Amino acid sequence: MALTALELCTRALLRIGAQAIASLDEGTAEAEIASGLYAGTRDALLSLHPWSFATGQATLPRLAAQPTADFQHAFQLPAGFLRALSAGAPGAGRGLPYRLLEDRLHAHAAQVTLTYIFRPDESTFPAFFAAALVARLSAEFCIPLTESSTRASMLFDQAEGELRAARRADSQQATTRAIDGFPLIQARG
Repeated sequence: MALTALELCTRALLRIGAQAIASLDEGTAEAEIASGLYAGTRDALLSLHPWSFATGQATLPRLAAQPTADFQHAFQLPAGFLRALSAGAPGAGRGLPYRLLEDRLHAHAAQVTLTYIFRPDESTFPAFFAAALVARLSAEFCIPLTESSTRASMLFDQAEGELRAARRADSQQATTRAIDGFPLIQARG
C-alpha cells in the first residue's frame, strides 16, 4: 500500500485518540498540528540513519565559483539532500576529504561522487520506517493536542523502540562493511 503524508499523520492522530483528518489544510487543530510538525519530524527521522531506501549516490556538478579557503572546488548538492554520508572520486563513494558549507560541498578533487541521504516520496517508505515515523509523530502530536506530558513521554519511549527496530531491520539489508585502515591491526605487523 502506497502511503501519503496524510495517511501517516492520520495514523498518528488515531494512535493518540484524536480525530482523523481528510486533508492537511482543512483548518482543524489536528490538521494544523499535523501539517506544522510532519515535514520536520520526517526529515529528522530520515537523517538519523543511513536508510537503504533513502540513500543515494550522485556525481555532483562543479560550480564556477571557487571556495574562499581550504578547498579548491565547490559542488552543488543534489535536490532533496538531507545529509552527507561520504564523498569519493568517480567510481568510488568514499575516500575524499570534504566539507559542507551553505548548500555546497567543498573538496580538492575536480569530480566528486557523493553518497548521501535524500528525502524520498512517502510511497517508497518500507513498513518498518512508516511504523517508526507514525510512532514519532504520535509523540510529537500528543502535547499540543492532549496536553498530557506523561502520555507524551510514554509515546516518545515507544517511538524510540520503533526506531531501534526499524534501524535493525534496515541494517540487515546489506552485507556488513569491513572496517578499513584500523591502526591496531596494522601495528601487529
